[in-house]
Order: sequence, then structure tokens, then C-alpha cells
Amino acid sequence: MGIGTSIFLLAVGAILTFALDANVGGVNLDVVGWILMAAGLLGLIMTTLVWGRRRSVVTTSEPAEYRRVEERRDVAPPL
Repeated sequence: MGIGTSIFLLAVGAILTFALDANVGGVNLDVVGWILMAAGLLGLIMTTLVWGRRRSVVTTSEPAEYRRVEERRDVAPPL
């Protein structure tokens, strides 16, 4: 589940729980809203954990090349 889907589930669950005052036969919309918000929160946490682990430090096994810079002493410094 992606971040967008998780946020969508959170929003729909919040609407069903807090903003809607309707009765559907045999279904408690408050409970459905809480379940959707819990699923959205769980999906958001899991997505964050998965994406956080994908980022890794890139290391190279070869040493960096160092170049020695030599000053030329036969040229006068600029005035």
C-alpha cells in the first residue's frame, strides 16, 4: 500500500467516523470509519518503514585517487 492510498483511507475513515451521521441497516459507520483509519495508519507506517530501508549508503571499494598539486615557483605572483 502506498502513501497516497494510506492517506485516502485515513481521510475516508475520518469522514465516516466524525462527519457522517447516517444509519445504514446492520452496519455501524463509526466502526467502519475507525477500521479504515487504523488500516490507513498501519499502511502509512509500513510504507514508511519499507521506503526507509531502501535508502542505503553507497560505498566504494576502491580508494580515492589523490592528485598532487605542485606549485610553480618560476612564475612571479600576480600583482
